[in-house]
Amino acid sequence: MGVYLVSVAAQDWSQLGEDGYGDVAAALSTELERRGLPPYEPRQVAGKAPGWFEEKVSPSMDSFVTLCRTRLTDAELSALLDWNVLVPFALEEELVLPVGTAYSGEETVVAGAPQVLALIERLAEAVELPVDAIPEGENLTLSLWFLEGGVDRTARVRTGPWAEDRDAAFYVALYLRAAQYSIRHDCPMTYS
Repeated sequence: MGVYLVSVAAQDWSQLGEDGYGDVAAALSTELERRGLPPYEPRQVAGKAPGWFEEKVSPSMDSFVTLCRTRLTDAELSALLDWNVLVPFALEEELVLPVGTAYSGEETVVAGAPQVLALIERLAEAVELPVDAIPEGENLTLSLWFLEGGVDRTARVRTGPWAEDRDAAFYVALYLRAAQYSIRHDCPMTYS
């Protein structure tokens, strides 16, 4: 149980009903069209990773939010954290859609992964996160790396502010890998 940050497969993005995001997809297309932009339809990307992105959102976010507040403006903090759906293309601003999901209530806030990536890269640099040592790709590898000792082994040889606050480091790594995955595999991300 718990909350997970997950990728949304192309077939689930357009599917209506409990297992799909068709209502969100339709509302997003309508809003994009209203702004003179083409609709978004995920596509199969060559070299797509096996499986999907899935990481458990488990540690406390308190120290991560504190880090964000010391390094980001209020508008940047909102852009980084206040979305329900992350899409793999740039948006000038967050879009608020009149469609609810299990974790969003009456509205869904959509953000662009390139903007989220730029913000989280700034935080990764600020805490000296050893990005090349952080796992990516397979489901739950990041969560397990933090829970099962991989982070401890890395922290012994790659010191820095990131190693002093593991909860904040987890969320920097989580949002970094989620935004990268979204862009690389042209897929939305959401909470499940």
